[in-house]
This record gives sequence, structure tokens and C-alpha cells, in this order.
Amino acid sequence: MQLDPIEARSFLVLLDGTEASYGALTAVSQTASRSEASVTVIHVIEVERSLPLTADLVIEEQHGEQILERADAIAAAHNISLESDLLQARQTGHVIVDEAIDRRVDAIVMGIPYRRPFGRFELGPVAEYVLEHAPGYVWLVRYPDRDDDELAPLSN
Repeated sequence: MQLDPIEARSFLVLLDGTEASYGALTAVSQTASRSEASVTVIHVIEVERSLPLTADLVIEEQHGEQILERADAIAAAHNISLESDLLQARQTGHVIVDEAIDRRVDAIVMGIPYRRPFGRFELGPVAEYVLEHAPGYVWLVRYPDRDDDELAPLSN
């Protein structure tokens, strides 16, 4: 029997430093605080092919640590504990899927900023890869365009 997505017991959340990713973590934290689900957050530093995968990227690591510190604050505000990892990889999408498989999580959660680079909405290559290759559920939290903040609610 397949698990209902709303009853997921373990989550992997990608944090890339955008408000959308923090919003995704907030949504998962609220869910986890009610269901006692486990939450793991990762920040991925993409390493250029010209560098070794284990390159010492001090500035990127410091930025990643700041992102994970903010994740800890969000989790604390919702009274949950989380596991966090700062990872280096060639491609973010691949490492997200690999981590989800290795950790046997029920759902991958990603925040997606609103993007229309050529007049058409675009998920981006990481989200597309994860949606195509994820072993389980994928929750996307799409943030509205900043200009859409004052949209009136839809009426029936």
C-alpha cells in the first residue's frame, strides 16, 4: 500500500537561500510538528568541473552554514529538531535524488521562486530533474511573483 503524501513521515528539504526554500521548510516544519515526522535539510554547493569535487570553497561554505543556521531557527520556532548537511556536488538535482534514496525519505520538498525568464513560467533545471527522477513524493512550494503580493482572492 502506498503512503498518502500528506502522511509522509520523513522529509528532505533543499535549502538554496531563497525565501521560497525557507517557506518550504516552514511548511514542512508545521507538518512535522503535528505528525512527529523527521526532517532533513540540505544545502548543496555546486562545484565547477574545473575544480576537484573536494575543493575548499570557504566563501560558499560560510554562506551554506548561514543558510543552515536559519533553518535551525525555523525548526526551533516550530519545536522540531532537524538534521542538516552541507554537501558539495557537480549537480544539485542528482545529489537531492541520491540523498532521498540513501535516507529513504517519503517526500522531497523544494521551494520554487516565481520565474518567467522569457515570458513563460519555468520551474528550473533542478526542480525538473527532481520531479523526473525522485523515488517518492515531491512537494513544490511555489512563491508568487513579488508583484502578485496584493492579488485579490479568487471568487467563485
